[in-house]
Amino acid sequence: MRLGVLDIGSNTGHLLVVDAHGGAAPLPASSHKQPLRLAEHLDEQGAVTPAGVDALTDFCASATRIAEDKGCEEMLGFATSAVRDAVNSDEVLAHVEQHTGVALEVLSGEDEARLTFLAVRRWFGWSAGRLAVFDIGGGSLEIAGGTDEGPDVAWSLPLGAARMARSWFGGGRPSEEAVRDLRRQVRAEIARDAGHLLRPGVPDTAAATSKTFRSLARICGAAPSGEGPLVPRSLELETLSGWIPKLMEMDDAELAALPGVSSSRTHQIVPGALVAEACMDIFDLPALQICPWALREGVILERLDQISVVTRQR
Repeated sequence: MRLGVLDIGSNTGHLLVVDAHGGAAPLPASSHKQPLRLAEHLDEQGAVTPAGVDALTDFCASATRIAEDKGCEEMLGFATSAVRDAVNSDEVLAHVEQHTGVALEVLSGEDEARLTFLAVRRWFGWSAGRLAVFDIGGGSLEIAGGTDEGPDVAWSLPLGAARMARSWFGGGRPSEEAVRDLRRQVRAEIARDAGHLLRPGVPDTAAATSKTFRSLARICGAAPSGEGPLVPRSLELETLSGWIPKLMEMDDAELAALPGVSSSRTHQIVPGALVAEACMDIFDLPALQICPWALREGVILERLDQISVVTRQR
């Protein structure tokens, strides 16, 4: 069947159209995305601004038309941290549904972590053993770990790259003292519940997914996306730590010239790098394998599993 997956993230709205059936990898057929930057379209009270609501509504309307044109039988729409945490979340969702007919499901942070873990598990397979997964989004950081397809532990922290950029870097380049404060707070936040993942022992495989991790890996020497998803890619802690002081000295033009960095996300690179370094350091991981599958694929895979169950019961 042909499915449309409408992912309303804190940075980007993304419609992914896939051909999918049980027992096979989802095959991308079409992709449509637009920078929404909802995590940065928040007022002082934490509400999505009218401009943000209009951008989201317009994107959902265009995505619906594209999904229909591409022959999608079903569209799965979901929103993550920026909409979930907004004080006017219900009003935003009602506005989108009223004007587009799209009913977005708001995923909890734990569900984000769980579904991302499912995608990464399916990508690496059972040979990955005990698996740890990290995902830096625009609004939140998800961490999950376990030995099965469902994680034993999964949680979410408000440490997304866009959120951090808005809170700490909104006024321009912060001072060294401000960066030290940020680094200390990030590490304390991650370390608070680190025992959930560490208690069962060192993971056999540690993996990362999301645009932030992919960009950092590319900066640190990983193969470009043009070489295909099957090429192994990793992010090494030592290399990343060596890059962070350089990244902090670069202006937007210099950051945008780096491999894997889009001009719309230059302001998120340094906060994202600080969060990534903290994850690897606190969990004593010298490297992370980069997985091309993430939350969208997890949503697709769970839906295919549900369809397969219903089909077998008939």
